Amino acid sequence: MDRDYLFDLFSEFGPISLRKMFSGFGITADGVNFAMALRAGIIFRVDELTIPRYDAEGAKPFQYVTRNKTVVVNSYRHLPERLYDDPEELAAWAREAVGAAKRAAAKKSGVKKRVPGKATKPAPEKVRKAKLSARKKAPDKTAKGIKTAAKRKSAKKR
Repeated sequence: MDRDYLFDLFSEFGPISLRKMFSGFGITADGVNFAMALRAGIIFRVDELTIPRYDAEGAKPFQYVTRNKTVVVNSYRHLPERLYDDPEELAAWAREAVGAAKRAAAKKSGVKKRVPGKATKPAPEKVRKAKLSARKKAPDKTAKGIKTAAKRKSAKKR
């Protein structure tokens, strides 16, 4: 698939940008990569909300072969063949794919809706730093720690 064909195919959808990717292009809109155009065809981003529609069309998950195994990527599905000839319906499917990509990006970044009045957990980095500083302040009660502390005291006296 060449660039002009893809821009033509997505003309009803709206502006897209293409980026070289693997054996084809990554397709981006609204700041998210929502599809791929590879030798195998066009592959859209899916999630639990959109997968049933692809299942009803018999669209298979994206997969590729490595030296050792076949990897199945369930978060991307092949575009049904009939949509290549129907830019209007392809545009509707593309909008759903953009929505799936945005939901996946939100999940990945950990963006959650905050409930007013509910305490939030501290960030993992803050917890780690707090534990480290607590360890530094607390005296070491193990036998090794006591011997080390005694050595430090005797070294100071010298």
